[in-house]
Amino acid sequence: MIETVDLTKKYGDFFALESLDLKLETGDLFGFIGPNGAGKTTTIRILSTLLSPTWGEAYVCGHSIYTHPREIRRAIGYMPDIFGVYDDMRVSEYLEFFAAAYRIDGLQRRRVAERSLELVDLASKRDELVTSLSRGMTQRLGLARVLLHDPQVLLLDEPASGLDPRARIEMRNLLKRLQGMGKTILVSSHILPELADICNRVGIIEYGRLLACGNVQDLLAQVRGRPTIRIRVVGSPEQAAKCLERCPEAAAVAVKDGEVVVALADGVADASAIAARLVAEGHGLVTLREQEVNLETAFLELTRGSLARPTQGP
Repeated sequence: MIETVDLTKKYGDFFALESLDLKLETGDLFGFIGPNGAGKTTTIRILSTLLSPTWGEAYVCGHSIYTHPREIRRAIGYMPDIFGVYDDMRVSEYLEFFAAAYRIDGLQRRRVAERSLELVDLASKRDELVTSLSRGMTQRLGLARVLLHDPQVLLLDEPASGLDPRARIEMRNLLKRLQGMGKTILVSSHILPELADICNRVGIIEYGRLLACGNVQDLLAQVRGRPTIRIRVVGSPEQAAKCLERCPEAAAVAVKDGEVVVALADGVADASAIAARLVAEGHGLVTLREQEVNLETAFLELTRGSLARPTQGP
C-alpha cells in the first residue's frame, strides 16, 4: 500500500530525510518512531503529496507521487499534528462542510457524517459547538473528518500529542478498530510505549535516517541479548550478588536500585538454579522477575552512537 525508494529531502546541505526505503502492506498499523525533527512529518507530507522530495520515489496504493497525486489524495486520509477547526460551527456542520469539500453528494453527506461520528464515539456531541470540545474530542473530530471519504490509507502525524492518559487510551482503541476494518495506517509518535501496544510493525528514524524497521517483537529480540533477571532479597543485595558470582548459571551479576541483576549464562533457559542457590545460601527471596525490554529500551539501544547529527557539507 505504501512504498518509498531512496526517498530524500534536502534543504541546502541539510538532509531532512535521507534515502528512506520503506514498505507497508495492506492492513499494517505502522508506528513511525523518532524525536521531534527526525523526519517523520517530512515523510508524511511527501506521501500525502503536499511536499516534493529532492529525489527518490514513493508509491501509495500503487500510485506514484509524481504522476498520480490526485489519485493518492482520494485514497488517503491525512491528519497533521496541528490542524485548524471552525469554532463557530456545530460538530455535524463541520463534518458536512468537509463532506461537501470531498464532493460527497448532498443526500449522502449527513449519513456519511453520522457514520464518522459513530466510528470515533462522538455521536452524542453532534449538536455541540466545536469550540466546546476537549482536546481529546477535537483530535477525534479531526480523525472523523479524514474518514469521511472512507480512505484506504491513513497518515496520522502525532495524533496522541497533548492528550491526557484517558484520551490517549481512547485514541489507541480507535486506531485498533480502524486496523480491524482493513485500513492501512501510518502513525507517527515520539511517545514510544503507546505504539508498542497497538502497532504490528514499527520503524525507528533519527536525523532523517531509518535505523531499524520490522515487527515489534523482532526489534525487541534484536536488542534483548542475554536473558536478564532482577531479584529482590531479604537483607543485603550485595551479599546475595557475591553469592551468585560463583554460580555457573550466571554470566554477570550486579546490584542496581536495591536489586540483584543477573545476566544468565549461555544455554540457561530459566532462573530456577539461581533461585535455588540463593535459598540454599540463606537468602530469602522477595521477588524474582525477568527484566523486560520495551520499545523505549530498543529505541535507546538501536540509536546508540547515531544520535549525533552527522556533519553535512565540506
